Amino acid sequence: MPDVFQSGTDWQTSSEPNVNVTVQEPDTWPVGARSVSTTKDLLADGLHPVVAIGGMTAADGRPLNVTGVVVTYTAGLTQAKGIVTVNIARGAIVRQYVANILTYNGGAPATFETAPVIGQPVYVDDTDDLGEGVTLSLSPLNVAGLVNPLAGWLFYDQTEIIDDGVGGPNYSADWPKTWLNSLVETEVNVMLSGGGRDA
Repeated sequence: MPDVFQSGTDWQTSSEPNVNVTVQEPDTWPVGARSVSTTKDLLADGLHPVVAIGGMTAADGRPLNVTGVVVTYTAGLTQAKGIVTVNIARGAIVRQYVANILTYNGGAPATFETAPVIGQPVYVDDTDDLGEGVTLSLSPLNVAGLVNPLAGWLFYDQTEIIDDGVGGPNYSADWPKTWLNSLVETEVNVMLSGGGRDA
């Protein structure tokens, strides 16, 4: 299970669109202690998780949060004073770890997605069942029964599109995918929604 947020050079799989906003680090979650557990990774420049912005409770506006991918992070004197640049553009495509959990079932055995499809909704999930570096799952509710904000939808990588053009055909067998009937956290592309619950 990943214990560090998405990093490296492959996190951004589309160059546009970009709608970058600046927010205070304490207004982003799940990061550090701002989750159902206190085990999420901490932000650092060079890490690119998908996060929710704003309240974590229904009284504070959850699940109608703006969501997006962290582009840059500038640390303050303390972790709580950092400044985060987040791309909230609907339609941007980013590479992220996504957990295949569908339901937590309130203590009963969870259910898992074994055959994900393009366009399947992905949510910002602050549940501690997920790895420290994982902020996304396929579950519309977290383990506490709170509604998760919409992050986007599963989408193709550039190499997963059939191409009969110049240079010869590219036929990929990457979709549909097959996942185990247990918790797995797989790197896939997510087309960002920008947040809200309009899907």
